[in-house]
Amino acid sequence: METNLILEGFKFMVLGMGTVFMFLIVLIFMMNMMSKIVHKYFPEPQVDINPPVANKQDNKKVIAAITAAIAHHRQS
Repeated sequence: METNLILEGFKFMVLGMGTVFMFLIVLIFMMNMMSKIVHKYFPEPQVDINPPVANKQDNKKVIAAITAAIAHHRQS
């Protein structure tokens, strides 16, 4: 009697694990298909690899703003 229950337990375990495994395989397949469709109809915009070089005047303004912010923070 116990052997029969153990075999039934193994059957249910294999059935359950097989169902989960097949679901995960289908999920991965569907996600890959969705990714291909999204990239086909909504491609990522091309970004310029070489950004324009900021001139020294802009850097000086940024440094002055950061310095003023730090000084204000230290005073309060």
